[in-house]
Amino acid sequence: MQGAALQSQATAAEKAAAVDGLFPKSALDNHASRRILVLNRNWQAVNIVGIRHAFALLFREDAQVIDASENGQNTYDIEEWLTYSLENPPAKACDALLTTRFPVRIPDVLILNDYDRLPMKEARLSRESIFERDEYTCQYCGGKHSADELNIDHVIPRERGGRNTWENLVTSCIRCNERKANRLPHEAGMRLQRRPRKPPARPFAASAISEHWANPEWRMFLHA
Repeated sequence: MQGAALQSQATAAEKAAAVDGLFPKSALDNHASRRILVLNRNWQAVNIVGIRHAFALLFREDAQVIDASENGQNTYDIEEWLTYSLENPPAKACDALLTTRFPVRIPDVLILNDYDRLPMKEARLSRESIFERDEYTCQYCGGKHSADELNIDHVIPRERGGRNTWENLVTSCIRCNERKANRLPHEAGMRLQRRPRKPPARPFAASAISEHWANPEWRMFLHA
């Protein structure tokens, strides 16, 4: 009886194409920060999406849930996932979306049914990404340091029109940064270890690994 009602509910939600029709807005809003990893059909990470987007993919039958357990990695379409949620309620409230009938498990990982491409992600210009590109090495003296012993130096000082670009920002130790001050390297008797360049785009998974908020459940699917 419950199974038939569940199937009817899932079908109605699919026909309405509406995650919002099954889940109250308040339930979705309560999990607005939750993120779900999306794999292509070759099991390669291609995106990280919010909860509304994730369930939209499921209801459109564009994706399935991957659930890693003691018995291996199982996949579920939306009807199977709703049935699984009904029969195995999540232990923690934070892992459930509440409907008017029963709590639905929030998946951690989805796999797309047809998409097989592997998108690349451009590096984002930031203090940390400059340090990473330069391997935490001062580009003037060649010394390797911890992050708190490093600064970002403008090769062409801002006072002379130097911009915040990959080609004009380098990692510098505090001592070299103070020595160079607002001069060009040659004016300070200094020389760059190598010419600064923009890092090449990386596969999405390699970028996702470095994100501090990555879900532990994603680790087996993220390969640099």
